[in-house]
Amino acid sequence: MVIDRISFNDISIFHSDEEASIFHKLNFTKTVGGKEWLRRFFTEPHSDLKRILGTQTIIKILLEHLDDWPTEITNGTVIMMDKFLDYNLDPIPQNPNTFNSFSYKILHSADYSMVKYSVKHFGDFLRGMQKLVHLFDGSELSSNLQFYVDRIKKILEEKPLKDLALSHAKDELTVQQNLYYGYYYRVQFKTDLNELMEIFSRLEAWYSMAKAVKAYDLHFPDFIEQEEPYFKTEGLYHVLLQQPTPYDLALQPNENFLFLTGANMAGKSTLIKAVGSAVFLAHIGMGVPAKNMKLSLFDGLLSNINVTDNIAKGESYFFNEVQRIKNTVYKINDGKKWLVLIDELFKGTNVQDAMKCSLTVIKGLMKIKNSLFILSTHLYEIGDELKQYPNISFKYFETTVNDDQLAFSYQLKEGISNDRIGYVILRREKVVEMLEKL
Repeated sequence: MVIDRISFNDISIFHSDEEASIFHKLNFTKTVGGKEWLRRFFTEPHSDLKRILGTQTIIKILLEHLDDWPTEITNGTVIMMDKFLDYNLDPIPQNPNTFNSFSYKILHSADYSMVKYSVKHFGDFLRGMQKLVHLFDGSELSSNLQFYVDRIKKILEEKPLKDLALSHAKDELTVQQNLYYGYYYRVQFKTDLNELMEIFSRLEAWYSMAKAVKAYDLHFPDFIEQEEPYFKTEGLYHVLLQQPTPYDLALQPNENFLFLTGANMAGKSTLIKAVGSAVFLAHIGMGVPAKNMKLSLFDGLLSNINVTDNIAKGESYFFNEVQRIKNTVYKINDGKKWLVLIDELFKGTNVQDAMKCSLTVIKGLMKIKNSLFILSTHLYEIGDELKQYPNISFKYFETTVNDDQLAFSYQLKEGISNDRIGYVILRREKVVEMLEKL
């Protein structure tokens, strides 16, 4: 699924503020390598249903073994191993015996300490990898996961690796044994060990995804194989919210455009981002924050949410809004299935101009039947002119006002909002009173 940098930011997949980042919240990795593989998974949503279902299968298998994950392998262990394999050591004897081992320990004491300390970490790592092999024994694995398990087994058949993998963590190694493992790991099995570390990082990224599914009670969506775009969910919520209000929502070819209204803070942007992030998570094989979800495979996701001006280029806010819409129209006019999310069109111009521009854009986008659209707006008045089109639905978030106190239900309702609370907020915050006293 194609998703550009702006859309990544708009739906908060990545964010400089970790509290506002979905990736950060769902990251349960402990090693640098695992985190980088997880980041890679999050930057490459799939366009192939087979790969999505394959990832789902891997996560489901790992969900059965969350408590069996090897704790011996830590970030410090992996860092130490990686450092040792490229460390500038004085040459270790190829065939260490009692004499040359003792000589190396005395004459190269600092390097021997490095060898001894590193071999201990290699032992922890190899025992952990052996545990992973046992963990998956007897399970019906996906072809992808089976490949990596088979590679671990194959590499651990090598005697210098197997012996340490089957050793006990409390076993004390002799000087000769430390140098033996140190030599073979740096010279003969460096490539194999690097491969094992890479495999572990990938497995840990999948394990992190399984941990997130469990921790946040996410549910795997069902993909419908059809040519037309489809999205239906019950109990959808935004994964970053502490106490979310769930939504039920459906979009399909005969009703592929949602016209969403409501006052500021009523929940429009949150709904749009909840839909976008859930569709994204579905396309990387993750569970989604919803009671259930059915959707078609989408070719791309585009958003128009957090548009900014560009002072350096002399570009106004409105100009950048127009450019984003232009880019959207250009991309989605390709016959493929897109999910398009637009929050508050044309905030950078006056109301009358914004209404005219918005109507023009909406009427044009509604001609595209192969994509699904959610558009939020404060321009309630244009809704009446759009009711003549059969493929547009109207929903809103209601706001109630009692003694200048606002109450938001965050519940989706059928129809078009007529709430206007800007002046209420101005008065509630004492701005009107302050101005009257000037």
